[in-house]
Amino acid sequence: MKLPTRIDGLRPANLLLLLALPFLVWLFATSTDYTRSLAAIIGVERGAAAFLPGFLLTLTLFAAPIAALFLRSLAIPLALAALLAGLALWLTPLGQPFLASTVANAVDATTSALVVKGQAPRLLTDAAFAATSRIAGLAALALTFANTALLVTFLRTGSTLARRLLLMIDGIGLAWLLLYAHLGFATGLAVAIRAGVTAYILAAILALVWVGLLQLGRGRHTLAIFTALALAALSLAAWQLLQPRLALSLIGQPSGTIGITAGTPGQLVAEIRSGSYPGAPEGEPKLKTVVQPEDAVAQVRSGKLSGAVVPTALAPPDLVFWQTEVLPDARANLATTALVLGIALGLLAACGFIYQRHPLSIAAEFLIDTLRGIPMLVIILYIGLPLAGVLKSSTGGLLDPPNLLRGITAMAIAYSAYMAEIFRAGIQAVPRGQVEAARSLGLSRWQTARQVILPQAFRIVIPPMGNEFIAILKDTSLLSILSIRDLTQRMREFQSATFLTFAPYNTVAIVYVFLTLIAASLVARIEHRYRTHRH
Repeated sequence: MKLPTRIDGLRPANLLLLLALPFLVWLFATSTDYTRSLAAIIGVERGAAAFLPGFLLTLTLFAAPIAALFLRSLAIPLALAALLAGLALWLTPLGQPFLASTVANAVDATTSALVVKGQAPRLLTDAAFAATSRIAGLAALALTFANTALLVTFLRTGSTLARRLLLMIDGIGLAWLLLYAHLGFATGLAVAIRAGVTAYILAAILALVWVGLLQLGRGRHTLAIFTALALAALSLAAWQLLQPRLALSLIGQPSGTIGITAGTPGQLVAEIRSGSYPGAPEGEPKLKTVVQPEDAVAQVRSGKLSGAVVPTALAPPDLVFWQTEVLPDARANLATTALVLGIALGLLAACGFIYQRHPLSIAAEFLIDTLRGIPMLVIILYIGLPLAGVLKSSTGGLLDPPNLLRGITAMAIAYSAYMAEIFRAGIQAVPRGQVEAARSLGLSRWQTARQVILPQAFRIVIPPMGNEFIAILKDTSLLSILSIRDLTQRMREFQSATFLTFAPYNTVAIVYVFLTLIAASLVARIEHRYRTHRH
């Protein structure tokens, strides 16, 4: 039996969801528990209804000109829609609440003079609100004129420059709006979608890098270069380890509170804390930071501290309990880094010699296999907590990425291993004869990959890559372990505050089902389009 045209092509899961949609709407409309759960989980802020018109107008201003470039038959209505949206943002106050909320959430609330202190959600001061509204209106007017001029030029002359400028200007604005701007009417939902999309794009880029490294061929001097780099790194490590060490002493008795003077190397602090020195008592001691060594000595003599770590030159001989020499933290860290790097380069050079491959190709294969063997949650915790902490301390606080960026990076690195295998399988599925034909035509290696291999491999990998997108969208829930306020974290906060049993969990599950089914439908449409074009 042939299905009706409107049903044919509709996924069964989507049809079931559509049939159940009236019940879901009734449930969320009539149940207070489910209504509150949905608002809390999606992240609807107080007064969020005022943000939606500004968001829609801004979205139209950026998206309509881009759509007009590809939908020539609708170019005039789309250009008119962008023009009206820009004029509305300039002449009316419809967009002011949304733009003011975006600015308020883009600055540091603790230090910025633009934000009213102690307000949640954040609010701009009256002066900042007026200035933001004025500047945003003028920017909308300028962008409206620029869009109109570029679009008219492109439609009349087909100018490539006008098209590129329009794509660049509105593309940047659209990326800012969808991936960065604060959406007060759906904060939690925006965090989940943005994290998933950004991690997916970064993972795809990293996967292509791994695949490119796998294809590297070994040159004549490759092994010699890697061997030289390994020896240089090991020499640097040895030179750092041979540098003069700091003479430090533990004075007093280590049975109570031990004072740690400023600048004490971390290696010695770890030994004191773990009790791995001669005569250490059982149990972990209490540690207290002391700024000056003289103060530490005075507090030990007065009994405020049972012991302290001070430079040996300042340690009273009658109070010395244990003496040692350690490297400063900077030299120890550099030595450790150089040693690990030297060993890694040496092992890669050795494996490259044994297998007659490029060392970077072996490194890429090792990373792919290793990352696929580590659970996603472990990778998120490792990159989000200790690795980020080391990065912050080693750069003196210069590089301190927020938790969301840490989580996105962790997911991108983890999923890049799976995507690399998908890309590799897609590339290998391209007939070898086409590659040889492209090379015989004089195409370079890069031209062959870009114009012959990748377009065909892309069609092959659409289904598995779509599955990876759905998986990464669901795995954004793991980011709640880093206290990122996505859908799952907001559900946990709401459930712990209200003690509701089923409503929060059912609501977040329904939201994720809607997200994944929408993503699956989008992937199916893209797959159908490319399959149709191929035939």
